Amino acid sequence: MTNRKLFFTAWLLAMTATGWAQGPNDSGTYYQAADGKKGAELKTALCGVVYNREEGGDLNTAYKALWTHFRTTDAKPNGKVWDMYSNKVEFEFGTNQDTGSGNQEGQYYNREHSMPNSWFGGKVMPMYTDLHHMYPTDKIVNNKRSNFPFGETNGESYKSANDFSKLGKCTFEGYNGTVFEPNDEYKGDFARTYFYMVTCYEEQIPTWYTSFADAQPTLDGNKYPGLSAWQLKMLMKWAKNDPVSEKEINRNNAVYNIQKNRNPFIDYPGLEEYIWGDKKDVAFSYDNYATSIQDITTSGVQDVKQDIYGADGQLRRTYQRGLNIVKQENGRTYKIIRR
Repeated sequence: MTNRKLFFTAWLLAMTATGWAQGPNDSGTYYQAADGKKGAELKTALCGVVYNREEGGDLNTAYKALWTHFRTTDAKPNGKVWDMYSNKVEFEFGTNQDTGSGNQEGQYYNREHSMPNSWFGGKVMPMYTDLHHMYPTDKIVNNKRSNFPFGETNGESYKSANDFSKLGKCTFEGYNGTVFEPNDEYKGDFARTYFYMVTCYEEQIPTWYTSFADAQPTLDGNKYPGLSAWQLKMLMKWAKNDPVSEKEINRNNAVYNIQKNRNPFIDYPGLEEYIWGDKKDVAFSYDNYATSIQDITTSGVQDVKQDIYGADGQLRRTYQRGLNIVKQENGRTYKIIRR
């Protein structure tokens, strides 16, 4: 056996034996309190882990600080704003920051509550400034989205430039009201954002549901499952079709460095299955999450979706979206699939 094969075999065995060692993405024992939990119990345990965070001062201070935080959490490798609602232009941080004016797509970016703040009572901490669901987005597209639920639509009411985002009657079974559909490229991102929100704030969901009618199409009024049946089914599909990307991993780490809590649905791709899906009767293991490795150096990956960047911001290769690329010294490239 060649030295290269010996090296990879030893590495593979080590990965198989140790899994994540002490949690993925340098999370250490952060999720230890959720170990061994299943389904609704796992969701509640994770709530206890991720709810505690640093507020960053009073509400106004923390909300204003988002402009600065976005430069760390939502910068593309080229330094421009990473906007998940519009692809018309590449915004410059600061230069194109919302000034209170503007009436066309591509002029300004603002601070989007991906879970609209009207669903939880407006300027209420800690939800109002929680970076895990706050994103810089095109101001006009954001205004068009308003506080409508995420959904799937033909976009008869509105389409952003290049048909990137759409607004119209919901075509997903179970709901027929007006919905906003983000681009396929980011549907998984928003699904995992919502999984985080209904987990982190599960204690508040009953109050949100009874107090704010706009939240009712998305939430179910209970701590578990938290999401309405049609919304949960759709978001589970979105998460599966658009797996965790390097962008999300890097953003999750950046948010943790700011407010000291994490999104577990990014750290553990497929975690939603252990809470709401086919694995809800399977015990969660925080430090031995199932992992497989595939050599893709010469696999001829097709259907290129996105450039993949490492934690250092450098371009690795262009492959299908969602791959976590590991570069080996021997020149071969592998992807790690987390289940």
